[in-house]
Amino acid sequence: MSSDLSTLSLRKREEKDMADRHSWILDSRECHKLHCAAPKPTTSADFLAVKCVDIRKGNHGAPKWLIPWGRDRCASIRGFEEAASQEIYANDIVFSVHIPFQGQEMSPWFQFMLIILQLDIAFKLNNYIEDNAIVTLDVAMAYRDELSDPWTELARSVEQRKLQCAFHAPKTADNQGRSYECDVLPLIELGSVAHKYYLVNIRLPVHNVKKINMGIGEINDLHLVTIFQNGGFTKVWFAMKTFLTPSILIIMIWYWRRITMMTRSPVLLEKIIFALGISMTFINLPVEWFSIGFNWTWMLLFGDIRQGLFYVMLLSFWIIFCGEHMMDQSERNRISVYWKQVVPIAFGSCCLFIFDMCERGVQLKNPFYSIWTTDVGAELAMAFIIVAGICACLYFLFLCFMVYQVFRNISGKQSSLPAMSKARRLHYEGLIFRFKFLMIITLACAALTTVFFITTQVSEGNWKWGEYNIELNSAFFTGIYGMWNLYVFALMFLYAPSHKNYGDDQTNGGAAVSSAEELQLTTTITHADGPTELYRLAGKEAQE
Repeated sequence: MSSDLSTLSLRKREEKDMADRHSWILDSRECHKLHCAAPKPTTSADFLAVKCVDIRKGNHGAPKWLIPWGRDRCASIRGFEEAASQEIYANDIVFSVHIPFQGQEMSPWFQFMLIILQLDIAFKLNNYIEDNAIVTLDVAMAYRDELSDPWTELARSVEQRKLQCAFHAPKTADNQGRSYECDVLPLIELGSVAHKYYLVNIRLPVHNVKKINMGIGEINDLHLVTIFQNGGFTKVWFAMKTFLTPSILIIMIWYWRRITMMTRSPVLLEKIIFALGISMTFINLPVEWFSIGFNWTWMLLFGDIRQGLFYVMLLSFWIIFCGEHMMDQSERNRISVYWKQVVPIAFGSCCLFIFDMCERGVQLKNPFYSIWTTDVGAELAMAFIIVAGICACLYFLFLCFMVYQVFRNISGKQSSLPAMSKARRLHYEGLIFRFKFLMIITLACAALTTVFFITTQVSEGNWKWGEYNIELNSAFFTGIYGMWNLYVFALMFLYAPSHKNYGDDQTNGGAAVSSAEELQLTTTITHADGPTELYRLAGKEAQE
């Protein structure tokens, strides 16, 4: 019975592997033909490791690469029963995977490569998985750019991973041969895909005295799931960055030129908008184009740093933007007023940077490293993601409260409108309507940014959430990115200082009324106290 189950299981695995391979090849070919106008951000491929036999006795320390197929393919076995019959020991077996499939090539357009490990472990009464079992992996990775080239070692390490497996059936003799359900294990993360072919060799060394790989059950197969960025999505992403960079740069130069034409010094709101434009330009710069020709493994970390700096500027801007439209003139235009809000944002960003350096920073030296491999590291990482999500939600609620305060302040100013002349009243009514609309857009942008931050934090480790899977499509990525650019563009366009005067009456009486209305609706520090009439309108008078 167990033999039938093993044969059936093997057939299913082979059929699934062939289906995944066929699907991956079709996706690649269609992507090439259609130029991937709207592909998914990432693609995955499932590889079943071939059990190669290292026939070199007592010489396992010397580097030798065992290839699963091709002209120099290794001597292989189908299962461990065959190994036992041929007196092949566990230390002589090497699980070998060639990436990609035969007849395919990897590309720098894939940007990164994440490899996770799935173990197929059978239940045996005399060889079951012990509690807190640790599997030791002697893993090595190599690359080459032509099929005739020799393999060059990329990385080599001995890693340990904790097994977390469950068996959802009675542990009786009748159920021997059935597979455990085990969580996937992080194996390798590369920050670039600079070569065409990759080879992974994995040993499971056994040592009875040192208790290495003891009590881990009967491992039948190893599956490597490779996740990488879709080449078509990369091209769309690069094209967006290339187009948007000059757009934001031009409006930013025009915006600052308008400010320097004024006789007064720039106010805080103008400075923070300009700083937001700089951070948007920094994240827009398409330096990723260089990753196509250079093996820059630090691009993932650099991208995270750019993203973090933009988050700091955007979150700080929203606080200052709302605050400057609800404070009286004695408190306005001073960054020190906002230290209670800005310092937590800066502290949270520093925590994000430290967390990123603890994983991707170390992976620059050791691509096999993962913070999720230990209990303490996994708990800290999970707690960090949860706390970051909660803080993002609390920030959004606080921002909603500030926007409500701004709306209440503006509504109080509207009581002065009926006393104005018709032309000036219509002008200010239009200003108030546009400002309220901008605040609603700000809230919508903040809400989508919060959702984007939380989902990206979760999706980066979606294989760590068990049965729950969150997949982000390309429309969401490009939509949020385009929204940020449009929002920053609109802010610099709307808040550029104006040189026009509205509501000037032709009669002396009208001029007198206009002057009185201006005193009633605005509070002035100097002769030109703000970037727009709306900014002056929103300020509270000190006596309020």
